[in-house]
Amino acid sequence: MTGVYSERFIYLDHNATTKVDQEVLKAMMPYLKEEFGNPSSPYLLGTRAKEGIERAREEVALLLGCQTHEVIFTSGGSESNNMVLKGLIDFKRPEKFHIITSAMEHPAILNPVLFLMELGVKVTVLPVDRFCRVDPEAVKKAILPQTTLISIMLANNETGTLQPIKEISEIGHEHGIPVHTDAAQAVGKMAVDVNDLRVDFLTVAGHKLYAPKGIGALYIRNGQNLTPLIHGAGQEYGKRPGTENTILSAGLGAACRIAIERLKNDFQNMEILRNRLQELLFEGLDDLVLNGHPEKRLPNTLNVAVPGIEGGLILEGLPKIMASTGAACHDRTVKLSHVLSAMGVPPEIGIGALRFSAGRSNTIEQIEEAAHSIINQVKRMRDGRP
Repeated sequence: MTGVYSERFIYLDHNATTKVDQEVLKAMMPYLKEEFGNPSSPYLLGTRAKEGIERAREEVALLLGCQTHEVIFTSGGSESNNMVLKGLIDFKRPEKFHIITSAMEHPAILNPVLFLMELGVKVTVLPVDRFCRVDPEAVKKAILPQTTLISIMLANNETGTLQPIKEISEIGHEHGIPVHTDAAQAVGKMAVDVNDLRVDFLTVAGHKLYAPKGIGALYIRNGQNLTPLIHGAGQEYGKRPGTENTILSAGLGAACRIAIERLKNDFQNMEILRNRLQELLFEGLDDLVLNGHPEKRLPNTLNVAVPGIEGGLILEGLPKIMASTGAACHDRTVKLSHVLSAMGVPPEIGIGALRFSAGRSNTIEQIEEAAHSIINQVKRMRDGRP
């Protein structure tokens, strides 16, 4: 982060969104200026725009370890998730279909699933353990003769906990069931290979990896078919019709190329920052609680709780630090996030949940300043000092 914001704020909410990388902006600029053609047009401006989209598709495919024709550009993670969940259902016979998912999924999974349930689709929502992990054996036991899809996210957005997707995929395939993973939080932060995970569908959200908002991708394994959400002229292999957005596609492609180049160093740096923040906070606050798995988690994500103090109030007193809480206050009542509730976190602990997610722009100095500020703020609040 550069300029006035980098001086005034410490941004530790990269799981919410990321700043567009300068190289990503550079890749987009030609299509905002002279390369404005419609990718479907047969003349030079059109073919150059089409080449830009296909180059971006190749860059996404390289990051995911798949073939280019298995990548579909979408408007983001929510659309990608909806495409999978709804695209496998025959709405004339919804009662013939069954979906397995989990209680810690993003609303972009849970709300479409609720919609399908109301139409008659059978849904099994699996519990998670206290570390926010799904048990593969529970997946196996939930399978029914009409099970159509298993959808479990790769990395939880609140806790950073990683799921045993490869094992879940193997279970699904043993029963002839396709597996989808929402990898919005994982892509760009860790190695994500669709063949290693053995998934049939995988969701990418551009703004989580330094691309613009409004662009995402869906990996669809060769041989898998989805009924499109919208119908039109047949772009994106007929899966997602409509004139392609060359500008945003180029941005996502560039972000994926940069992720490939930086992945190893970024992973190590984010892990160092997260571990330092965790070390300082636990040294300064004796009763701090870690939410999520202590090892199987994203390298950048730390979710902790300060028992008895609302996380939102802690951050209100620290306007320089930008992070997220695990509870929301409505009409003087505090409601835990559905993720913490699914983990069985007691309300008196969960109200104090704070999520910190580091990114490329963060420095060790920022981490140390944030830690000391949080510790001092909690101590002031407990002492009744302003």
